[in-house]
Amino acid sequence: MSALLPAIVPVALIILLGFIAGRTLQLERQTLSQLTLYVLVPALIASSLYQTTLSTESAAGLVAGFIILCVLLYLLVWGLGRILKFPPEIQKSLIATTLFANVGNMGLPVNNFAYGEAGLERAVIYLIASAIVISSVGPALFKGGGIIEGVRFTLRLPLLWAMLGGLCLRLLSVELPLRLDEGIQRLGEASIPVALVILGLQLADTRFGIGIYEVFASALRLLIAPLIAYGVGQALHLEALDLQVLVLQSAMPAAVNAVVLVTEFGGDAARVARTVVISTLMSFVTLPLVLWVSTHAMSP
Repeated sequence: MSALLPAIVPVALIILLGFIAGRTLQLERQTLSQLTLYVLVPALIASSLYQTTLSTESAAGLVAGFIILCVLLYLLVWGLGRILKFPPEIQKSLIATTLFANVGNMGLPVNNFAYGEAGLERAVIYLIASAIVISSVGPALFKGGGIIEGVRFTLRLPLLWAMLGGLCLRLLSVELPLRLDEGIQRLGEASIPVALVILGLQLADTRFGIGIYEVFASALRLLIAPLIAYGVGQALHLEALDLQVLVLQSAMPAAVNAVVLVTEFGGDAARVARTVVISTLMSFVTLPLVLWVSTHAMSP
């Protein structure tokens, strides 16, 4: 377990500092969030894809694994909702917190600390797939339609264009002049600590509450999702590190974006917010467990 602490403790420390800052300072959360979404994370994606040594096979395997995982999780939650006779609002809330994980603010740093640059490259691929699904398919799932509007929203996000730009530069073997690639890389690297600070700020603003539903929803997100991801990765015959990143990203707590989705398109926003907090706190226990299993059971 001591070998896993360097992957968890730095993340926890930065989140804690963000939490303290949220309780003691008057910070503009929206400005920091917009800076991360529209500048820092796109720079990280573009830089990662431009400099990546990741094979097409690994990238395709991670994307396929993520999509299959999403379908299986959706069917699981839908089936549980029918069996337990959940009202539509609770059903939507459970779908949101189960499908949409915090693979950006928390997933990228944890994978970076756990698996280094190679892990970060793979985690970025997972993040891109997740961002596209959330912005395009997410509204349709909760509103009951609107795929076209979801696609339009995706096209307005800088994440997609950063992905395309990084891929084009990589495929065309373009060398940027005046060390511009280093500037973009440094900008992208800033996204990791800033994202963790934002997560701490969000936790400082969210009311803490725990109940049977919140624990159940958190367990689906933190334990059942990575277990299914492991089965999917095995079925796809993913290589060791690809499988480890797929499982670890799938073990992240519920994303704050889930609150935005249910607020806009239907669901119990307060219940989702509590699940985000509980799953984030529980993840500091479950993530070391997933990392330990990954290290011992999935290593080459």
